[in-house]
Amino acid sequence: MQLLPTVANVVWGLASLTAWRRYRRAVGDPATAQEQLLRRYLRDNANTVAGRLYGFSSIRTIDEYQSRVPISTFDAIAPLVERISRGDQRVLTNQPVHRLVPSSGSTAAVKLIPYTTALQREFSEAVDAWIADLYLQMPALVCGPAYWCITPATSSDRPFVDERSRVPVGFDDDGAHLGGARAALARAVMAVPATVRLSHDLQSFRRATLVHLLRASDLRLISVWHPSYLSMLFDTLIQDWPTLVDDVAIGDAARARQLTALEPDQISDIWPRLRVISCWGDGPARPHAADLGARTRGIAMQSKGLLATEGVVTFPFAGRSPVAITSHFFEFLTAEGRPVLVHQLERGVEYTVVLTTGGGLYRYHLADRVIVNGTVGRTPSLEFVGKDDRVSDRFGEKLSDGFVARVLDTLFTSTPRPRFAMLAPEELPGGVSYTLFVDAGSPEGGRHEPNPPKGERDDQTEMESRLEALLRANPHYAWCADIGQLRPARVVRVGAGADRAYVDFCVAQGQKLGDIKPVSLHPRAGWAGVLPC
Repeated sequence: MQLLPTVANVVWGLASLTAWRRYRRAVGDPATAQEQLLRRYLRDNANTVAGRLYGFSSIRTIDEYQSRVPISTFDAIAPLVERISRGDQRVLTNQPVHRLVPSSGSTAAVKLIPYTTALQREFSEAVDAWIADLYLQMPALVCGPAYWCITPATSSDRPFVDERSRVPVGFDDDGAHLGGARAALARAVMAVPATVRLSHDLQSFRRATLVHLLRASDLRLISVWHPSYLSMLFDTLIQDWPTLVDDVAIGDAARARQLTALEPDQISDIWPRLRVISCWGDGPARPHAADLGARTRGIAMQSKGLLATEGVVTFPFAGRSPVAITSHFFEFLTAEGRPVLVHQLERGVEYTVVLTTGGGLYRYHLADRVIVNGTVGRTPSLEFVGKDDRVSDRFGEKLSDGFVARVLDTLFTSTPRPRFAMLAPEELPGGVSYTLFVDAGSPEGGRHEPNPPKGERDDQTEMESRLEALLRANPHYAWCADIGQLRPARVVRVGAGADRAYVDFCVAQGQKLGDIKPVSLHPRAGWAGVLPC
Protein backbone atom coordinates (compact mmCIF):
# COMPACT_ATOMS: atom_id res chain seq x y z
CA MET A 1 0.00 0.00 0.00
CA GLN A 2 1.44 3.38 -1.05
CA LEU A 3 1.11 6.02 1.63
CA LEU A 4 0.66 9.26 -0.36
CA PRO A 5 -2.08 8.03 -2.74
CA THR A 6 -3.85 6.29 0.17
CA VAL A 7 -3.84 9.43 2.32
CA ALA A 8 -5.01 11.57 -0.63
CA ASN A 9 -7.76 9.06 -1.46
CA VAL A 10 -8.96 9.00 2.14
CA VAL A 11 -8.98 12.80 2.35
CA TRP A 12 -10.76 13.08 -1.00
CA GLY A 13 -13.29 10.42 -0.03
CA LEU A 14 -14.08 12.09 3.29
CA ALA A 15 -14.30 15.54 1.68
CA SER A 16 -16.64 14.10 -0.97
CA LEU A 17 -19.15 12.74 1.54
CA THR A 18 -20.88 16.12 1.86
CA ALA A 19 -21.68 16.22 -1.87
CA TRP A 20 -22.67 12.53 -1.77
CA ARG A 21 -25.13 13.12 1.08
CA ARG A 22 -26.49 16.24 -0.61
CA TYR A 23 -27.03 14.38 -3.86
CA ARG A 24 -28.55 11.35 -2.13
CA ARG A 25 -31.13 13.62 -0.48
CA ALA A 26 -31.82 15.51 -3.71
CA VAL A 27 -32.60 12.46 -5.86
CA GLY A 28 -35.75 11.95 -3.80
CA ASP A 29 -37.09 15.38 -4.80
CA PRO A 30 -35.44 16.53 -8.05
CA ALA A 31 -38.06 19.21 -8.74
CA THR A 32 -37.21 21.13 -5.56
CA ALA A 33 -33.44 20.78 -6.08
CA GLN A 34 -33.72 22.08 -9.64
CA GLU A 35 -35.97 25.03 -8.76
CA GLN A 36 -33.58 26.12 -6.00
CA LEU A 37 -30.66 26.02 -8.43
CA LEU A 38 -32.46 28.12 -11.03
CA ARG A 39 -33.48 30.71 -8.43
CA ARG A 40 -29.85 31.03 -7.37
CA TYR A 41 -28.67 31.54 -10.97
CA LEU A 42 -31.27 34.25 -11.54
CA ARG A 43 -30.49 36.02 -8.25
CA ASP A 44 -26.71 35.89 -8.60
CA ASN A 45 -26.61 37.01 -12.23
CA ALA A 46 -29.40 39.59 -12.38
CA ASN A 47 -26.91 42.47 -12.67
CA THR A 48 -25.22 41.24 -15.85
CA VAL A 49 -25.66 41.99 -19.53
CA ALA A 50 -27.63 38.76 -19.96
CA GLY A 51 -29.53 39.27 -16.70
CA ARG A 52 -30.71 42.74 -17.66
CA LEU A 53 -31.54 41.65 -21.20
CA TYR A 54 -33.91 38.93 -20.00
CA GLY A 55 -35.06 40.55 -16.77
CA PHE A 56 -33.71 37.94 -14.38
CA SER A 57 -34.62 40.05 -11.34
CA SER A 58 -38.35 39.84 -12.07
CA ILE A 59 -38.56 36.16 -13.09
CA ARG A 60 -40.49 34.25 -10.45
CA THR A 61 -41.22 30.87 -12.02
CA ILE A 62 -39.66 28.31 -14.32
CA ASP A 63 -42.39 29.03 -16.87
CA GLU A 64 -41.39 32.71 -16.90
CA TYR A 65 -37.75 31.75 -17.37
CA GLN A 66 -38.64 29.56 -20.33
CA SER A 67 -40.85 32.22 -21.92
CA ARG A 68 -38.31 35.04 -21.60
CA VAL A 69 -35.03 33.25 -22.32
CA PRO A 70 -34.75 31.54 -25.72
CA ILE A 71 -32.99 28.23 -26.19
CA SER A 72 -29.55 29.07 -27.54
CA THR A 73 -26.46 27.58 -29.12
CA PHE A 74 -22.89 28.81 -28.91
CA ASP A 75 -23.31 30.78 -32.13
CA ALA A 76 -25.98 32.86 -30.38
CA ILE A 77 -23.77 33.75 -27.40
CA ALA A 78 -20.49 34.04 -29.32
CA PRO A 79 -20.61 37.89 -29.36
CA LEU A 80 -20.97 37.91 -25.56
CA VAL A 81 -18.08 35.46 -25.17
CA GLU A 82 -16.02 37.73 -27.43
CA ARG A 83 -16.72 40.60 -25.02
CA ILE A 84 -15.58 38.42 -22.13
CA SER A 85 -12.35 37.58 -23.97
CA ARG A 86 -11.71 41.32 -24.39
CA GLY A 87 -11.89 41.72 -20.63
CA ASP A 88 -15.48 42.96 -20.15
CA GLN A 89 -16.96 42.08 -16.75
CA ARG A 90 -20.50 40.97 -15.73
CA VAL A 91 -21.45 39.85 -19.22
CA LEU A 92 -22.94 36.40 -18.60
CA THR A 93 -22.13 35.99 -14.91
CA ASN A 94 -21.53 38.24 -11.95
CA GLN A 95 -18.49 36.13 -11.09
CA PRO A 96 -15.38 36.83 -13.17
CA VAL A 97 -14.51 34.38 -15.93
CA HIS A 98 -11.04 33.03 -15.14
CA ARG A 99 -10.70 30.66 -18.11
CA LEU A 100 -12.11 30.17 -21.58
CA VAL A 101 -12.03 26.42 -22.25
CA PRO A 102 -12.00 25.19 -25.87
CA SER A 103 -14.49 22.74 -27.28
CA SER A 104 -15.47 22.05 -30.88
CA GLY A 105 -18.30 24.10 -32.39
CA SER A 106 -21.03 23.50 -34.95
CA THR A 107 -20.10 26.23 -37.40
CA ALA A 108 -16.81 27.29 -35.84
CA ALA A 109 -13.75 25.15 -35.33
CA VAL A 110 -13.49 26.09 -31.65
CA LYS A 111 -15.99 27.43 -29.18
CA LEU A 112 -14.65 28.92 -25.95
CA ILE A 113 -16.71 28.03 -22.89
CA PRO A 114 -16.54 30.51 -19.97
CA TYR A 115 -15.33 28.94 -16.72
CA THR A 116 -16.10 30.55 -13.38
CA THR A 117 -15.53 29.45 -9.81
CA ALA A 118 -19.21 28.49 -9.66
CA LEU A 119 -18.93 26.23 -12.72
CA GLN A 120 -15.85 24.48 -11.33
CA ARG A 121 -17.71 23.96 -8.08
CA GLU A 122 -20.57 22.39 -10.05
CA PHE A 123 -18.16 19.97 -11.74
CA SER A 124 -16.66 19.10 -8.36
CA GLU A 125 -20.15 18.53 -6.92
CA ALA A 126 -20.78 15.75 -9.44
CA VAL A 127 -17.27 14.26 -9.30
CA ASP A 128 -17.33 14.23 -5.49
CA ALA A 129 -20.68 12.42 -5.38
CA TRP A 130 -19.33 9.87 -7.87
CA ILE A 131 -16.03 9.36 -6.04
CA ALA A 132 -17.70 8.94 -2.63
CA ASP A 133 -20.22 6.47 -4.05
CA LEU A 134 -17.43 4.52 -5.79
CA TYR A 135 -15.27 4.36 -2.65
CA LEU A 136 -18.23 3.30 -0.51
CA GLN A 137 -18.99 0.48 -2.92
CA MET A 138 -15.32 -0.58 -3.26
CA PRO A 139 -13.34 0.57 -0.20
CA ALA A 140 -10.19 -1.14 -1.49
CA LEU A 141 -9.90 1.59 -4.12
CA VAL A 142 -8.60 4.05 -1.52
CA CYS A 143 -5.53 1.89 -0.82
CA GLY A 144 -3.61 2.62 -4.01
CA PRO A 145 -3.03 4.98 -6.94
CA ALA A 146 -5.28 5.60 -9.93
CA TYR A 147 -4.71 6.46 -13.55
CA TRP A 148 -6.77 9.37 -14.81
CA CYS A 149 -6.52 10.03 -18.53
CA ILE A 150 -3.87 12.65 -19.34
CA THR A 151 -4.13 14.75 -22.49
CA PRO A 152 -0.77 14.92 -24.28
CA ALA A 153 0.54 18.36 -25.19
CA THR A 154 0.37 17.72 -28.92
CA SER A 155 -0.23 20.07 -31.84
CA SER A 156 -3.92 19.92 -30.94
CA ASP A 157 -3.11 22.57 -28.32
CA ARG A 158 -2.36 25.16 -30.99
CA PRO A 159 -5.98 26.05 -31.83
CA PHE A 160 -6.50 26.88 -28.12
CA VAL A 161 -4.19 29.89 -28.30
CA ASP A 162 -5.80 33.25 -28.92
CA GLU A 163 -3.31 36.05 -28.43
CA ARG A 164 -6.08 38.65 -28.43
CA SER A 165 -7.86 37.18 -25.41
CA ARG A 166 -7.31 38.89 -22.08
CA VAL A 167 -8.73 35.78 -20.39
CA PRO A 168 -6.44 32.70 -20.31
CA VAL A 169 -7.53 30.03 -22.80
CA GLY A 170 -7.48 26.36 -21.80
CA PHE A 171 -6.11 24.54 -18.75
CA ASP A 172 -2.51 23.52 -18.18
CA ASP A 173 -3.54 20.06 -17.01
CA ASP A 174 -6.71 17.96 -16.96
CA GLY A 175 -7.24 18.06 -13.20
CA ALA A 176 -7.57 21.85 -13.27
CA HIS A 177 -11.23 21.47 -14.32
CA LEU A 178 -11.96 20.60 -10.68
CA GLY A 179 -10.10 23.59 -9.30
CA GLY A 180 -8.38 24.21 -5.97
CA ALA A 181 -7.97 21.40 -3.45
CA ARG A 182 -9.75 18.82 -5.61
CA ALA A 183 -7.19 19.27 -8.38
CA ALA A 184 -4.36 18.85 -5.86
CA LEU A 185 -5.91 15.66 -4.48
CA ALA A 186 -6.38 14.27 -7.99
CA ARG A 187 -2.70 14.88 -8.74
CA ALA A 188 -1.67 13.17 -5.49
CA VAL A 189 -3.46 9.91 -6.36
CA MET A 190 -2.11 9.82 -9.91
CA ALA A 191 0.01 6.82 -10.91
CA VAL A 192 1.16 8.82 -13.94
CA PRO A 193 2.37 12.39 -13.29
CA ALA A 194 0.85 15.21 -15.32
CA THR A 195 4.33 16.11 -16.65
CA VAL A 196 4.11 13.09 -18.96
CA ARG A 197 1.89 15.19 -21.23
CA LEU A 198 5.00 17.21 -22.15
CA SER A 199 6.61 14.24 -23.93
CA HIS A 200 8.08 15.39 -27.25
CA ASP A 201 6.02 13.02 -29.41
CA LEU A 202 3.09 10.63 -29.16
CA GLN A 203 5.18 7.46 -29.02
CA SER A 204 7.24 8.91 -26.16
CA PHE A 205 4.03 9.91 -24.39
CA ARG A 206 2.63 6.38 -24.60
CA ARG A 207 5.87 4.77 -23.50
CA ALA A 208 6.30 7.14 -20.55
CA THR A 209 2.67 6.56 -19.52
CA LEU A 210 3.10 2.80 -19.65
CA VAL A 211 6.39 2.82 -17.72
CA HIS A 212 4.74 4.74 -14.87
CA LEU A 213 1.72 2.43 -14.97
CA LEU A 214 3.89 -0.69 -14.94
CA ARG A 215 5.74 0.59 -11.89
CA ALA A 216 2.38 1.07 -10.15
CA SER A 217 1.89 -2.56 -9.11
CA ASP A 218 -0.78 -1.38 -6.64
CA LEU A 219 -2.90 0.37 -9.31
CA ARG A 220 -6.59 0.35 -8.26
CA LEU A 221 -8.58 2.51 -10.70
CA ILE A 222 -8.32 3.55 -14.35
CA SER A 223 -10.51 6.41 -15.57
CA VAL A 224 -10.36 7.37 -19.25
CA TRP A 225 -12.79 8.85 -21.75
CA HIS A 226 -13.07 6.80 -24.93
CA PRO A 227 -12.25 3.11 -24.32
CA SER A 228 -10.19 2.93 -27.52
CA TYR A 229 -7.63 5.22 -25.86
CA LEU A 230 -6.87 2.53 -23.29
CA SER A 231 -6.99 -0.25 -25.88
CA MET A 232 -4.32 1.57 -27.88
CA LEU A 233 -2.15 1.85 -24.77
CA PHE A 234 -2.49 -1.89 -24.27
CA ASP A 235 -1.52 -2.45 -27.93
CA THR A 236 1.71 -0.50 -27.30
CA LEU A 237 2.21 -2.51 -24.11
CA ILE A 238 2.20 -5.75 -26.10
CA GLN A 239 4.28 -4.37 -28.96
CA ASP A 240 7.04 -2.84 -26.79
CA TRP A 241 6.89 -5.19 -23.79
CA PRO A 242 10.61 -6.12 -23.50
CA THR A 243 11.77 -2.51 -23.88
CA LEU A 244 9.17 -1.24 -21.40
CA VAL A 245 10.25 -3.81 -18.81
CA ASP A 246 13.87 -2.70 -19.29
CA ASP A 247 12.79 0.92 -18.67
CA VAL A 248 10.95 -0.13 -15.51
CA ALA A 249 14.13 -1.87 -14.31
CA ILE A 250 16.05 1.43 -14.37
CA GLY A 251 14.09 2.68 -11.38
CA ASP A 252 12.59 -0.52 -9.93
CA ALA A 253 14.52 -3.74 -10.53
CA ALA A 254 12.26 -5.81 -8.28
CA ARG A 255 9.12 -4.80 -10.19
CA ALA A 256 10.88 -5.52 -13.49
CA ARG A 257 11.66 -9.06 -12.32
CA GLN A 258 7.96 -9.55 -11.51
CA LEU A 259 6.95 -8.33 -14.95
CA THR A 260 9.46 -10.58 -16.72
CA ALA A 261 7.50 -13.60 -15.51
CA LEU A 262 4.21 -12.22 -16.94
CA GLU A 263 2.63 -11.94 -20.38
CA PRO A 264 1.80 -8.43 -21.68
CA ASP A 265 -1.78 -9.32 -22.61
CA GLN A 266 -2.67 -10.54 -19.10
CA ILE A 267 -3.88 -7.21 -17.69
CA SER A 268 -5.28 -8.62 -14.44
CA ASP A 269 -1.90 -10.31 -13.72
CA ILE A 270 0.09 -7.15 -14.37
CA TRP A 271 -2.18 -5.13 -12.07
CA PRO A 272 -3.73 -7.68 -9.69
CA ARG A 273 -5.40 -5.01 -7.51
CA LEU A 274 -6.98 -3.11 -10.40
CA ARG A 275 -10.68 -3.13 -9.57
CA VAL A 276 -12.43 -0.69 -11.92
CA ILE A 277 -12.01 0.72 -15.42
CA SER A 278 -14.27 3.73 -15.94
CA CYS A 279 -14.88 4.85 -19.53
CA TRP A 280 -17.61 5.81 -21.97
CA GLY A 281 -19.84 2.83 -22.62
CA ASP A 282 -22.93 4.23 -24.34
CA GLY A 283 -23.80 5.26 -27.90
CA PRO A 284 -20.95 5.00 -30.45
CA ALA A 285 -18.47 3.98 -27.70
CA ARG A 286 -20.40 0.82 -26.79
CA PRO A 287 -18.58 -1.63 -29.14
CA HIS A 288 -15.19 -0.21 -28.12
CA ALA A 289 -16.09 -0.67 -24.43
CA ALA A 290 -17.09 -4.27 -25.15
CA ASP A 291 -13.74 -4.92 -26.84
CA LEU A 292 -11.89 -3.40 -23.90
CA GLY A 293 -13.94 -5.47 -21.45
CA ALA A 294 -12.96 -8.63 -23.33
CA ARG A 295 -9.29 -7.73 -22.90
CA THR A 296 -9.62 -7.02 -19.18
CA ARG A 297 -11.73 -9.91 -17.92
CA GLY A 298 -12.08 -9.98 -14.16
CA ILE A 299 -11.91 -6.17 -13.86
CA ALA A 300 -15.19 -4.27 -13.41
CA MET A 301 -16.13 -1.94 -16.27
CA GLN A 302 -18.02 1.18 -15.20
CA SER A 303 -19.82 3.15 -17.87
CA LYS A 304 -18.93 6.80 -17.37
CA GLY A 305 -21.76 9.30 -17.38
CA LEU A 306 -22.37 12.07 -19.88
CA LEU A 307 -19.98 14.98 -19.40
CA ALA A 308 -19.23 17.84 -21.76
CA THR A 309 -16.96 20.88 -21.60
CA GLU A 310 -20.10 22.89 -20.89
CA GLY A 311 -21.24 20.83 -17.92
CA VAL A 312 -22.07 17.47 -16.34
CA VAL A 313 -25.30 15.80 -17.45
CA THR A 314 -25.05 12.43 -15.67
CA PHE A 315 -22.52 10.51 -13.60
CA PRO A 316 -22.29 6.96 -12.19
CA PHE A 317 -24.19 6.66 -8.92
CA ALA A 318 -25.88 3.70 -7.22
CA GLY A 319 -25.36 1.53 -10.28
CA ARG A 320 -27.10 3.99 -12.64
CA SER A 321 -26.33 7.26 -14.43
CA PRO A 322 -28.74 9.77 -12.88
CA VAL A 323 -29.01 13.44 -13.87
CA ALA A 324 -26.58 15.77 -12.07
CA ILE A 325 -29.45 17.67 -10.45
CA THR A 326 -27.26 19.38 -7.81
CA SER A 327 -24.83 20.72 -10.43
CA HIS A 328 -26.91 22.46 -13.13
CA PHE A 329 -30.50 23.27 -14.09
CA PHE A 330 -31.78 20.97 -16.82
CA GLU A 331 -34.49 20.94 -19.44
CA PHE A 332 -35.08 18.22 -22.01
CA LEU A 333 -36.62 18.64 -25.44
CA THR A 334 -39.12 16.08 -26.65
CA ALA A 335 -39.21 14.91 -30.27
CA GLU A 336 -41.70 17.72 -30.89
CA GLY A 337 -39.34 20.32 -29.39
CA ARG A 338 -41.35 20.80 -26.19
CA PRO A 339 -39.22 21.40 -23.06
CA VAL A 340 -39.83 19.22 -20.01
CA LEU A 341 -38.12 19.17 -16.62
CA VAL A 342 -36.15 16.42 -14.90
CA HIS A 343 -39.07 15.13 -12.85
CA GLN A 344 -41.27 14.99 -15.98
CA LEU A 345 -39.05 12.60 -17.96
CA GLU A 346 -40.58 9.28 -18.97
CA ARG A 347 -38.81 5.94 -19.07
CA GLY A 348 -37.94 4.65 -22.54
CA VAL A 349 -38.38 8.06 -24.19
CA GLU A 350 -35.58 9.95 -25.98
CA TYR A 351 -34.84 13.62 -25.27
CA THR A 352 -32.26 16.28 -26.13
CA VAL A 353 -30.40 18.04 -23.32
CA VAL A 354 -30.69 21.77 -22.55
CA LEU A 355 -28.77 23.12 -19.56
CA THR A 356 -28.24 26.26 -17.51
CA THR A 357 -24.96 26.55 -15.58
CA GLY A 358 -22.97 28.70 -13.22
CA GLY A 359 -20.65 29.45 -16.14
CA GLY A 360 -23.30 31.65 -17.75
CA LEU A 361 -24.92 29.26 -20.23
CA TYR A 362 -28.66 29.88 -20.14
CA ARG A 363 -30.98 27.34 -21.80
CA TYR A 364 -28.01 26.07 -23.80
CA HIS A 365 -28.81 23.41 -26.40
CA LEU A 366 -26.17 20.75 -25.81
CA ALA A 367 -27.33 18.61 -28.78
CA ASP A 368 -26.81 15.39 -26.82
CA ARG A 369 -29.61 12.87 -27.25
CA VAL A 370 -30.41 10.62 -24.29
CA ILE A 371 -32.93 7.96 -23.33
CA VAL A 372 -34.34 7.32 -19.85
CA ASN A 373 -33.33 3.84 -18.65
CA GLY A 374 -34.42 3.90 -15.01
CA THR A 375 -34.31 5.99 -11.84
CA VAL A 376 -32.31 6.62 -8.69
CA GLY A 377 -34.88 7.65 -6.10
CA ARG A 378 -37.16 9.87 -8.15
CA THR A 379 -34.38 11.13 -10.41
CA PRO A 380 -34.17 9.68 -13.94
CA SER A 381 -31.10 7.76 -15.08
CA LEU A 382 -30.05 8.49 -18.65
CA GLU A 383 -28.15 6.68 -21.35
CA PHE A 384 -26.36 8.60 -24.10
CA VAL A 385 -27.76 7.78 -27.55
CA GLY A 386 -25.88 10.19 -29.82
CA LYS A 387 -25.72 13.78 -31.00
CA ASP A 388 -28.98 15.46 -31.89
CA ASP A 389 -27.43 17.37 -34.79
CA ARG A 390 -25.36 15.84 -37.59
CA VAL A 391 -22.12 15.06 -35.82
CA SER A 392 -19.59 12.31 -36.44
CA ASP A 393 -18.02 11.29 -33.16
CA ARG A 394 -16.23 7.93 -33.28
CA PHE A 395 -13.55 8.67 -30.70
CA GLY A 396 -14.46 12.10 -29.33
CA GLU A 397 -13.52 14.12 -32.46
CA LYS A 398 -16.97 15.77 -32.62
CA LEU A 399 -16.94 16.83 -36.27
CA SER A 400 -20.17 18.59 -37.21
CA ASP A 401 -21.79 19.15 -40.58
CA GLY A 402 -21.60 22.93 -40.18
CA PHE A 403 -17.90 22.92 -39.40
CA VAL A 404 -17.09 20.54 -42.26
CA ALA A 405 -19.10 22.70 -44.67
CA ARG A 406 -16.80 25.60 -43.84
CA VAL A 407 -13.75 23.36 -44.25
CA LEU A 408 -14.91 22.41 -47.75
CA ASP A 409 -15.63 26.05 -48.63
CA THR A 410 -12.04 26.86 -47.70
CA LEU A 411 -10.66 23.80 -49.46
CA PHE A 412 -12.32 24.82 -52.72
CA THR A 413 -11.76 28.57 -52.44
CA SER A 414 -9.76 28.81 -55.66
CA THR A 415 -11.87 26.35 -57.65
CA PRO A 416 -15.60 25.81 -58.08
CA ARG A 417 -17.00 23.51 -55.42
CA PRO A 418 -17.63 20.08 -56.97
CA ARG A 419 -21.14 18.84 -57.56
CA PHE A 420 -20.59 16.16 -54.96
CA ALA A 421 -18.27 16.52 -51.96
CA MET A 422 -18.97 14.62 -48.75
CA LEU A 423 -16.74 13.73 -45.81
CA ALA A 424 -17.34 10.45 -43.99
CA PRO A 425 -15.41 8.16 -41.60
CA GLU A 426 -14.15 5.14 -43.52
CA GLU A 427 -13.02 2.01 -41.70
CA LEU A 428 -9.74 0.90 -43.27
CA PRO A 429 -7.37 -1.93 -42.29
CA GLY A 430 -5.10 0.59 -40.54
CA GLY A 431 -7.93 2.35 -38.67
CA VAL A 432 -10.58 5.00 -39.27
CA SER A 433 -9.77 7.77 -41.75
CA TYR A 434 -12.07 10.66 -42.62
CA THR A 435 -12.45 10.42 -46.37
CA LEU A 436 -13.60 13.17 -48.69
CA PHE A 437 -15.56 11.66 -51.56
CA VAL A 438 -15.33 14.29 -54.27
CA ASP A 439 -16.66 14.48 -57.83
CA ALA A 440 -13.67 14.96 -60.11
CA GLY A 441 -15.81 16.90 -62.61
CA SER A 442 -16.11 14.43 -65.47
CA PRO A 443 -17.01 10.78 -65.93
CA GLU A 444 -13.46 9.87 -66.94
CA GLY A 445 -11.67 12.00 -64.39
CA GLY A 446 -13.92 10.61 -61.68
CA ARG A 447 -12.40 7.16 -61.73
CA HIS A 448 -10.23 6.36 -58.71
CA GLU A 449 -7.22 4.60 -60.20
CA PRO A 450 -4.81 2.60 -58.00
CA ASN A 451 -1.81 4.20 -59.78
CA PRO A 452 -2.82 7.58 -61.21
CA PRO A 453 -0.32 9.70 -63.18
CA LYS A 454 2.28 11.55 -61.11
CA GLY A 455 0.64 14.95 -61.60
CA GLU A 456 -2.69 13.68 -60.33
CA ARG A 457 -0.97 11.95 -57.40
CA ASP A 458 0.73 15.20 -56.43
CA ASP A 459 -2.54 17.14 -56.64
CA GLN A 460 -4.33 14.56 -54.52
CA THR A 461 -1.56 14.48 -51.92
CA GLU A 462 -1.67 18.27 -51.66
CA MET A 463 -5.46 18.24 -51.27
CA GLU A 464 -5.27 15.56 -48.57
CA SER A 465 -2.66 17.60 -46.67
CA ARG A 466 -4.80 20.73 -46.87
CA LEU A 467 -7.92 18.80 -45.80
CA GLU A 468 -6.12 17.32 -42.79
CA ALA A 469 -4.80 20.73 -41.78
CA LEU A 470 -8.27 22.30 -42.00
CA LEU A 471 -9.90 19.50 -40.00
CA ARG A 472 -7.25 19.85 -37.31
CA ALA A 473 -8.57 23.33 -36.56
CA ASN A 474 -11.09 21.35 -34.50
CA PRO A 475 -9.13 20.60 -31.28
CA HIS A 476 -10.98 17.34 -30.64
CA TYR A 477 -10.20 16.02 -34.12
CA ALA A 478 -6.55 17.06 -33.76
CA TRP A 479 -6.23 15.31 -30.42
CA CYS A 480 -7.74 12.06 -31.74
CA ALA A 481 -5.42 12.22 -34.75
CA ASP A 482 -2.37 12.98 -32.61
CA ILE A 483 -2.89 10.00 -30.32
CA GLY A 484 -3.51 7.68 -33.26
CA GLN A 485 -7.25 7.07 -32.95
CA LEU A 486 -7.74 8.59 -36.40
CA ARG A 487 -5.63 8.05 -39.52
CA PRO A 488 -4.84 11.08 -41.73
CA ALA A 489 -7.67 12.34 -43.92
CA ARG A 490 -7.96 10.98 -47.46
CA VAL A 491 -9.47 12.16 -50.74
CA VAL A 492 -11.24 9.66 -53.01
CA ARG A 493 -12.46 10.76 -56.42
CA VAL A 494 -15.91 9.51 -57.35
CA GLY A 495 -17.79 9.35 -60.64
CA ALA A 496 -20.28 11.88 -61.92
CA GLY A 497 -23.15 9.68 -60.73
CA ALA A 498 -22.19 9.96 -57.06
CA ASP A 499 -25.01 12.35 -56.16
CA ARG A 500 -27.55 10.01 -57.71
CA ALA A 501 -26.05 6.99 -55.97
CA TYR A 502 -26.25 8.88 -52.68
CA VAL A 503 -29.93 9.70 -53.13
CA ASP A 504 -30.77 6.15 -54.27
CA PHE A 505 -29.07 4.70 -51.21
CA CYS A 506 -30.91 7.06 -48.83
CA VAL A 507 -34.25 6.15 -50.42
CA ALA A 508 -33.40 2.46 -50.09
CA GLN A 509 -32.75 3.07 -46.39
CA GLY A 510 -36.29 4.42 -45.97
CA GLN A 511 -35.83 8.19 -46.28
CA LYS A 512 -38.45 10.21 -48.13
CA LEU A 513 -37.11 11.70 -51.34
CA GLY A 514 -38.19 15.20 -50.30
CA ASP A 515 -36.27 14.90 -47.02
CA ILE A 516 -32.93 14.01 -48.60
CA LYS A 517 -30.56 16.97 -48.61
CA PRO A 518 -26.92 17.28 -49.67
CA VAL A 519 -24.62 17.10 -46.67
CA SER A 520 -20.99 18.02 -46.13
CA LEU A 521 -20.56 15.33 -43.47
CA HIS A 522 -22.17 11.94 -43.06
CA PRO A 523 -21.43 9.95 -39.87
CA ARG A 524 -22.05 6.63 -41.64
CA ALA A 525 -19.09 4.57 -42.88
CA GLY A 526 -19.01 2.35 -45.94
CA TRP A 527 -19.63 4.89 -48.70
CA ALA A 528 -16.80 3.43 -50.77
CA GLY A 529 -19.13 0.50 -51.41
CA VAL A 530 -22.05 2.78 -52.35
CA LEU A 531 -20.56 5.55 -54.48
CA PRO A 532 -19.05 4.97 -57.93
CA CYS A 533 -15.35 5.17 -57.06
